[in-house]
Amino acid sequence: MSSFFIRRPIFAIVISIIIVILGALSLLSLPIAQYPQISPPTVNLSTTYTGANATIVNQTVAQVIEDQLKGVDDMSYMSSTSSNDGSYSLSVVFSLDSDGNTDAINVQNDANLAKNSLPSDVQTQGLTVRRSSGDMVLMANLYSPNGTYNQAFLKNYADIYLLDKIQRIDGVGNVNTFGSSYAMRVWLNPEKLAERGLTVSDVVSAIKEQNMSAPAGTIGSLPAPATQEKQYSAKVEGQLTTPEQFGNIILKSASNGQFVYLKDVANIQTGTQNESSNSKINGKTGIGFGIQLSSDANALDTITEVKKVLDQAKETFPPDLDYTIVMDNTNFINASINEVKDTFVESLLLVILVVFVFLQKWRTTLIPVLAVPVSIVGTFASFKILDFTINTLTLFAMVLAIGLVVDDAIVVIENVEEHMSKDKLSAKDATEAAMKEVQGPIIATTAVLASIFIPVAFIGGVTGVLYKQFAVTITISVVISAFVALTLTPALCGILLKPDDKAIQAGPLGAFFRGFNRAFDHFKDRYTGKVGWMIRHLKYAAVFLILVTGLMGICYQVLPSTFVPDEDQGYFMASITMPEGTSLNQTIKTVDAAAEETRQIPGVKDVMTHAGGSTSNTGNLYVALENWDDRQSNDLSAESIIAKFNKTVVPNHPEARVAAFNPSSLPGMGQEGGWTMQLMDNTGLSDTELGNAANQVVAACSQRPELSGVRTSYATNTPSVAYTVDREKIKNLGIELSDVFTALQTNFGGSSVNDFTQFGRSYKVIVQADTSYRSQADSLKFISVKSSSGKMVPLDTLLTSSMTTGPSSITRFNGVRSVTIQGSAASGYSSGEAMAAAEEAAKSVMPTGMTIEWSGQSREESTSSSSTTKILIMALVFAFLCLAALYESWSMPFAVLFTVPTGIFGAVGSEYIIRQLATLFNANTSGFLNSVYMQIGVIMIIGLAAKNAILIVEFAKERVDKGIDPMEAVVIASKLRLRPILMTAFTAIIGCLPLAFASGAGAGARCGMGVAVVGGMTFATLCGLLLIPAFYIISEKMARNFWKATGLKRIKFKYLMLRR
Repeated sequence: MSSFFIRRPIFAIVISIIIVILGALSLLSLPIAQYPQISPPTVNLSTTYTGANATIVNQTVAQVIEDQLKGVDDMSYMSSTSSNDGSYSLSVVFSLDSDGNTDAINVQNDANLAKNSLPSDVQTQGLTVRRSSGDMVLMANLYSPNGTYNQAFLKNYADIYLLDKIQRIDGVGNVNTFGSSYAMRVWLNPEKLAERGLTVSDVVSAIKEQNMSAPAGTIGSLPAPATQEKQYSAKVEGQLTTPEQFGNIILKSASNGQFVYLKDVANIQTGTQNESSNSKINGKTGIGFGIQLSSDANALDTITEVKKVLDQAKETFPPDLDYTIVMDNTNFINASINEVKDTFVESLLLVILVVFVFLQKWRTTLIPVLAVPVSIVGTFASFKILDFTINTLTLFAMVLAIGLVVDDAIVVIENVEEHMSKDKLSAKDATEAAMKEVQGPIIATTAVLASIFIPVAFIGGVTGVLYKQFAVTITISVVISAFVALTLTPALCGILLKPDDKAIQAGPLGAFFRGFNRAFDHFKDRYTGKVGWMIRHLKYAAVFLILVTGLMGICYQVLPSTFVPDEDQGYFMASITMPEGTSLNQTIKTVDAAAEETRQIPGVKDVMTHAGGSTSNTGNLYVALENWDDRQSNDLSAESIIAKFNKTVVPNHPEARVAAFNPSSLPGMGQEGGWTMQLMDNTGLSDTELGNAANQVVAACSQRPELSGVRTSYATNTPSVAYTVDREKIKNLGIELSDVFTALQTNFGGSSVNDFTQFGRSYKVIVQADTSYRSQADSLKFISVKSSSGKMVPLDTLLTSSMTTGPSSITRFNGVRSVTIQGSAASGYSSGEAMAAAEEAAKSVMPTGMTIEWSGQSREESTSSSSTTKILIMALVFAFLCLAALYESWSMPFAVLFTVPTGIFGAVGSEYIIRQLATLFNANTSGFLNSVYMQIGVIMIIGLAAKNAILIVEFAKERVDKGIDPMEAVVIASKLRLRPILMTAFTAIIGCLPLAFASGAGAGARCGMGVAVVGGMTFATLCGLLLIPAFYIISEKMARNFWKATGLKRIKFKYLMLRR
């Protein structure tokens, strides 16, 4: 094959140019993302039961809907929250390979089956089903810098001019707003109602009757008289639009012709449906909103379109209106992708430098350098077919592939140079002779690398997707590299190399090269002597292998594990929980004070607050940090700023429980970082029993040094008023029980009556008692219902109130009542250690019958550890089988794979040592963990270590087959292959140095992978140079002893694939 291309070099060059063109065209059109598609399809269902508390919503809405949804196809898990404000939200997460559109339809269909069993108010409200991931990729705040506009105006403006357009953008799953929608508010005066003999039910009925759209037909439509000349559509003013029109609704007409209007008993104004939440940006009132993506959306493309909408809308903003983007995940994506691109360029330059130092000629250096763009750019052509994106994983694969794709060309060139200098052949003849020797090892190393990486692509779940994108990318680039080494490289060798071409002799470079060569020749002589000693003392090699394997196992045990390392994403969040029953006013004061203190911390750019929502005693801070370029020092990292927040802000608010946390590193795995545990109540505990169990678990977890910020939102001590109904008295007075409940709900909770139209859209009409008539529990005396005799009866004569407590929100997981417990790993501990400690602490105190489940990113991490072990075993097994097939021998693969433990030990040991050093000097340790990225580096090491071994074993095997003694053959092979082994090892090691020393956005992932490859490859090379020859002899002896002991006929080496 190679001789054809040596004779027809233009043909080889044309093929390579075509590969580059196809890759470049694909590169220009490929989407860019932070990660491959790893967000599981998620469907959110929500509704509201106005006026109901958490317990009622749980019993009448949550149980009904979730019982119907338990059997939805491909569902992974579902979790829901029922709140005291009557809201119900359900999140259904599906398996990664399911279709999101089908999932949404299935949820909608199954929920509709439950609709008839839901309360009538909920049926009227309807069920909202949307496809969206659980986390927000962009958060912004629309505000008035000088306070010109109130929240009602801001929310309505956002709905009309911004949010509808954003919602229509492809990829946007949902837009969450921190504020209530525009509405017509009817504030009733119960005393005036009672004076006029009216009840709440009378008001509701009047509004329903007089605020309605009514068709008026057509005047003059056929059949009509023959003389009819005109036809008119008729309309009648039925639906009302202004507070004045609503004020003129007639509630009652007296016998003297007088009317009672709604404005006589109520104050009518436009406002918001409720004022249960408050949002501010840097202390100014605003409306916050967050963008949730659909699970299959490309974050960069979608958020770019969202920003376009915001920029266009800003051009027509009224005076004193502006917006600020507080959190934008695409900044982190862009920054981390750019950092990897910079790393790629740095790696390429370093690899070129290493090749030049070893080859010492411009012509010979040019050949392997030309192999890089063909292999790397050509790989992008396959992305179109495989539906891959340009993401962190594929770019990591490209960075690591630089060293690999140069290797094959180096092996060819080094061998051609040797034939030209020793055998005095022309460039073409030397290339043909060299290719006969090296095409076998090139095919063998490529096959082994492919056999290690390809099986990894068949692992399922999120872990499998991460491994797959990396493994397939690097396999394709290595296969193209092998093709280039067998076609373009020999063709270029025949054209560019000259027998009389000397290394650079003059100048400083010449002096450097002469010194380098003298040192290398001296090292080679000493190395050959050491190899001779090692193969005569094989027991030391065996003992060393056993020792390294043991140390490797110990390092795996002591190195903390995590799924993916925490990253500085340019923002963090903090939750603030006040004592149960705290009013929203008091919560806002604490949240605002904490926000102002946070803004004083160096490195903080903006702080957005959100207080209230489903409960009045909770609030959140969304803290945007300065750009990474402005936060180069370690004390301005997100981790350090969170530590300062905990030291300066948290102690100032003993009245509240304050916890700061980093966001989740993986998209679609939940908004909050740290771990999320679900305590499942399978035995039907009471609210108090469940609350006690949750508190015990939180207390037990808080005692563990591995855990910090352990918290639960579940509380059973939320003050509430219980009303006892005197049903007998109600019956005797002829009062409808439904009138009593309607009056109670409308007075305290508000009642949605019907709709009105304004600004071209429909809004709710809400009836509720005015502020002074619902601020105390004894306000019942102001509210009256009508008896059958027409007498007005105050509610306080029919209901008895008493103070009690209850839960402010109720969560369910997989249809069972649960308590969500969250926390973070303490400083110096990994998420894996934190999860193990949390589970151990929970199991030690929780009652019998309760079980534990993980959700969000914690769920993926709990399942990934078994996948990691499986992947390592598969990589080794497939490498062994591939080597056995190539060498037609069961013993030869051992000679190659015995070096793998040295590489793995080097990788894991390096991570552990650098983590300890970083801890000692108070540096960031987030990347130096047993994470997905380190495991990818370890798999890479298996391939690289095997590649080194193949270069020696192959040449030794060839000489043994010619009759040379194995001891002599392996010494000759080691000496001959020393230079290419060191060159390929140095290209891999130095090419990964920029990864190992990474900083900025996404540094945790790059450091984790880079340190593993640099440390593993360094140790594998240093040890392997001496151990590979020894392991070759050991495997030969093992094979001979085996055949001798069994008496079986030995399978001869058939030399099929590697015939020269």
